[in-house]
Amino acid sequence: MRVGVNGAAGQMGRAVCAAVDSDPDLTLVAAVDRHVEGPAPCDGVALSTELHAFADARCDVVVDFTVADAARLSLPWLGMHGIHAVVGTTGFTAEDLALFESTFGPAGREGEGPNCLIAPNFAISAVLMMRFAAMAAPWFDTAEVIELHHTRKVDAPSGTAVETIERMAAARDTDFDADPTEVEVYPGSRGGLGPRGIRAHSVRMQGMVAHQEVILGAVGQTITIRQDSYDRSSFMPGVVLACKKIADHPGLTRSLDPFLD
Repeated sequence: MRVGVNGAAGQMGRAVCAAVDSDPDLTLVAAVDRHVEGPAPCDGVALSTELHAFADARCDVVVDFTVADAARLSLPWLGMHGIHAVVGTTGFTAEDLALFESTFGPAGREGEGPNCLIAPNFAISAVLMMRFAAMAAPWFDTAEVIELHHTRKVDAPSGTAVETIERMAAARDTDFDADPTEVEVYPGSRGGLGPRGIRAHSVRMQGMVAHQEVILGAVGQTITIRQDSYDRSSFMPGVVLACKKIADHPGLTRSLDPFLD
């Protein structure tokens, strides 16, 4: 399968280039970064600033690790050119997702055409963490999510935290118990309020990569589900898997879960 990488000059992009280049079933044929033109991220692949490099290289799939503003342009472009997209970019709005669905079609749509996966996290451990959190959600009275990331992350809470909270909320018929806090000495101390009363807390700190805790409590007991990515290599098995299986998942898919099943 012929693979291109968008955002190839970034740290995640370079990790994706190396992972694709080292897999015997994938071939890295194009690398694009709209801000950088220069040395190849891997031997034999020049770095371009133009999206047309993906079409020129006859890419089957493009992996996009950019920012939301860039992906709003690149994903419709890939769809119009018949190229599958595997997307780790976060920060999309409901309007963005509606646009991407109109481009690639809904999940499971019939007929031929390019497909798109937008995953909040490509680490297998993170996918399992979200599943476990949703399984636990109906059995507890209170729940909060703490996500911790590096200082270059621009959106909060993270896409993984948002997806986790939405899955937990969907698993319940009632809200979690109301927050008893009456006074916040520092405004925002109790975090952001998500659906079903689940609160999200975002930490941005040097030395972190990507980490998350889901804490659920009931009378006399708590459970903590924690996932840690200590290095960007943790995301690469999921990215490689998605590239290999994207043609088998029609339309717009918004989680790596179906690729694991």
